[in-house]
Amino acid sequence: MNSSADLSTILNRILDAAADNLRIAKILVQMGLDPNNITYDALFNRLFEIVLANITLANMFALVGAIFLVATLLMQRMVPLRVANMVGCTFFTISGALSGSVATFLLYLLLLPVNAVRLRQLLKLVKKARNATQGDRSMEWLKPFMTERRYRRGDRLFRKGDPATEMFLTVTGKFLVKEIGVELPPGCFMGELGFLTPNNRRTGTIECIEDGQVLTITYERLLEIYFQSDQQFGYYILVLISQRLLENNQRLQENISRLESTLAQEKAARQAAAARGTA
Repeated sequence: MNSSADLSTILNRILDAAADNLRIAKILVQMGLDPNNITYDALFNRLFEIVLANITLANMFALVGAIFLVATLLMQRMVPLRVANMVGCTFFTISGALSGSVATFLLYLLLLPVNAVRLRQLLKLVKKARNATQGDRSMEWLKPFMTERRYRRGDRLFRKGDPATEMFLTVTGKFLVKEIGVELPPGCFMGELGFLTPNNRRTGTIECIEDGQVLTITYERLLEIYFQSDQQFGYYILVLISQRLLENNQRLQENISRLESTLAQEKAARQAAAARGTA
């Protein structure tokens, strides 16, 4: 009981002290004003004096740095956000050095290389995605974010209608899209359409027809890369997937053309055989 009473007494004293320090009259006294004779002119003049007294080179650098750091809160794109953050950290680092504040100097000095590394990674990712849309579609730029998986002949990677949570990049082996009879050699995307479907469902069945290795990346990881990078990254991903769709469609058309040609030849052969029989 005594300990509870002591704790209550301590809390009450803390609250009383806080309330006393927050009293308008006491704040005005600390500002050098008379609480009994306060006017707008006196208040404005005093605030102006305080501002003038604190105009130093260090504070000016800190003010500019604060503007840039606040600006990062209003930005939606990660690349300009990182750039603005680096500029703000630079100004705060200079401010810490001029004011002799070791903590401020070291904190923002350490933040500079962190932001620089992340910015370089984002720019590198976007550049590689851009190159991929201009002809280099090896998808090498995604490999650092992917994990390896192996399949044996006869294994099914997924069936049509299954929930889709990841996409694949073939490295070795061969894989068959059963619905359209298209073989996917090394260097091809698989399962990317499930990323775009509203309910994230597989649009086809993929079966391994030759032992091989694939690299996988989850849709969550892909979205994480998208939101952490420049918005152009999403555009490049859509372009790449569109290119894959066009390639699959071209393969399907070629298969249909070959099938029609085969059927035409068989029909012609049957007609010729029938003609010889009647003769």
